[in-house]
Amino acid sequence: MTIFRDGLLEGQVALITGGGSGIGFGIAGELARYGARVAIAGRKPKRLESAVGRLEEQGARALAVKVNVRNPESVRAMVERTVEEFGRMDVLVNNAAGNFYAPSADLSQNGWRAVVETDLYGTFFCSQAAYPVMSGQEGGRIISISMTLHYRGWPQMAHATAAKAGIDALTKTLAVEWAPDNITVNAIAPGPIPTEGATKAFAMGDAGTAAIDEKMRRLIPLGRWGGVDDIGNLVVYLASPAGAWVTGAIIVVDGGSSLART
Repeated sequence: MTIFRDGLLEGQVALITGGGSGIGFGIAGELARYGARVAIAGRKPKRLESAVGRLEEQGARALAVKVNVRNPESVRAMVERTVEEFGRMDVLVNNAAGNFYAPSADLSQNGWRAVVETDLYGTFFCSQAAYPVMSGQEGGRIISISMTLHYRGWPQMAHATAAKAGIDALTKTLAVEWAPDNITVNAIAPGPIPTEGATKAFAMGDAGTAAIDEKMRRLIPLGRWGGVDDIGNLVVYLASPAGAWVTGAIIVVDGGSSLART
């Protein structure tokens, strides 16, 4: 379904971390659909190249960039490569994330570090690297992908909920700090969206995905899972002229699930 005018983002350049699959790939596709040139970044070159091929088949101009968002030097190189290829960078989507269930009492230091560094540190490192590029232009849009699980607590997800809560706080701080440079900073908090990565991350033991599917459907007041398009359309809005006066917002897109009782 097309809800925006053709060419809405013509001339813009967007960089999407974790853009090789799932929500990140869907976001890249939506931005490209409306004219943006897109760079998709991640840890797996083969997956990225495959994703770029699919985007190019749809008429997009796309670039694959390998990155480790936990490493500031790798992040800076990613931004430099994007600007080198496309000449500018108008939109950054911080989507790279890592999640898995683990009892808090048994969560290893490495497990904690891997998720917090990927989700929270990665979001900060990427935003920080984008700042000099965007502030040197007429501004830019930074959009981070958060989640809703930390609004009421979610057992066995201490690392992910802590990291995403940090992203929400970071979003508000950067929005105020960078507003004079005409850089808007917002976050989107998706509810249950059954991408391949999310299904693997949230499946628990013998309960498997069928039990998770049944439970989550009961928790969604609108009665359906979310789709990648539900998130991609909001990213397009925030990247467009219509979103120019929106900053510091944490926008929940979850079918009402964060309001439902467990």
